[in-house]
Amino acid sequence: MIEAELKARVHSPEEVMRRLDELAVARVEVYRDTYYDRPDGSLEKADQELRVRTVHGADSTRTVLTFKDAAVDEKSGSKPEYETGVEDAEAAHAILRSLGHVEIIAFEKRCRNYEFQARGRNMLATLVRVPEIDGTFLEVETLVDEHETSAALDDVRAVLADLGTGPEDLTRETYTGAVAKQRTLHGTRDG
Repeated sequence: MIEAELKARVHSPEEVMRRLDELAVARVEVYRDTYYDRPDGSLEKADQELRVRTVHGADSTRTVLTFKDAAVDEKSGSKPEYETGVEDAEAAHAILRSLGHVEIIAFEKRCRNYEFQARGRNMLATLVRVPEIDGTFLEVETLVDEHETSAALDDVRAVLADLGTGPEDLTRETYTGAVAKQRTLHGTRDG
């Protein structure tokens, strides 16, 4: 499946939250994301991502292992995504390290997730704050077969517009890149 996703900077988080609250009940969660690569950086060079994410919610904690392949849509960065639940987070980390992968960055994301139907698709909208970087972001995504990517991205753009964001707000900046940049500027390693 392709994760047809766009990310925008949000200038009025309270207004976007109000609009999202009209669509669905928020699921407030904190993600602890750890990204891995091979020692030679070949995953990053191939535009691939390998991540262990532990999600802390109000009533539960869960961990997922995710692999994202190279982007199929260069403009949006939408990628094929393979994800599965993991019973033991520490075991997942140990397996990846034992296979020769190295941790490249770990950080926290504070998220308000909203699941709803729009334009005939299951949508997930997430308001995101990463403590180490300035601003609030809005991600809107839907999972589709590759041949549907273009049409799905049009639908995602329409949802973003309905939520008050325009094309000028879209960004391809990654959280991993932004956090790494902040850590370099401030001489820190992990958050």
